[in-house]
Amino acid sequence: MPQALRVGVYVDVSNIHLNGGYRMQFDILRDFACRDGANPVHLNAYLAYDAQRAERDAGYRSGARQFHAALRDIGYKVIVKHVRWYTDEDGERYGKANMDLELAVDALLQGERLDRVLIASGDGDFAYLVRALQNRGCRTELVAFSNVSADLRQEVDLFVSGYLIPGLLPVKSDQPWGVLESRLRGICYHYDHDKGFGFMRYLKQIDTRLHITDARDPRSPYGTVFFHASQLPPGFDTRNLPSREHIFEFTLRPPVGEDKKDPSAAELVLVN
Repeated sequence: MPQALRVGVYVDVSNIHLNGGYRMQFDILRDFACRDGANPVHLNAYLAYDAQRAERDAGYRSGARQFHAALRDIGYKVIVKHVRWYTDEDGERYGKANMDLELAVDALLQGERLDRVLIASGDGDFAYLVRALQNRGCRTELVAFSNVSADLRQEVDLFVSGYLIPGLLPVKSDQPWGVLESRLRGICYHYDHDKGFGFMRYLKQIDTRLHITDARDPRSPYGTVFFHASQLPPGFDTRNLPSREHIFEFTLRPPVGEDKKDPSAAELVLVN
């Protein structure tokens, strides 16, 4: 029996929280990283903590402790760096607690014993880290939401927008992901500018076969939905379609017309 792959997950929590992923579910991120039965050897979450604020703000102090404890409960090691406060030439105070160096050093040292590293951050400074890990034979993957560095996306072996991973960022829906009347997120991969309609692709479930993007293939983990231009957000410029950069949230509805097989997308909202 082949040995399970060894995986390390490194989360730049501040970057994720500030760029669309404030409610990211860390257990789902772990599941995505280990989607092929891999063994999570390292799960590291890097966070800033303002000790000065904690002294005067009981709510902040309590919330931070609960968040750290929740991460530890699901297997993450929490690496905390205290915010340091400085005063600029104009007398304005500002805080710094950059965790890039700590994350990079840990990933490099631990990566020697890993087969795959998943980085959760959109910070372009990590492009050099990715290159170093790849040179050691370690596959690198990236999950992030908004403001993702183009250099970082191009450097990794796989980039998946966190908006598209089922359950990673909760949606307001009474129905589970993929069920009719549920809210989903996807991208437009085809648009007919003359007829004013197109097709969205969405990920039905976390799966190992992410490379099979053609939903007609029975092995594909993706689904396809039809949409009409009238369902797009007001003022959206359809000249931008099709696009991998624009991520839409929509309601999954039954097919439009008796001769149609694909379900339809309604009430589209631009997420990013």
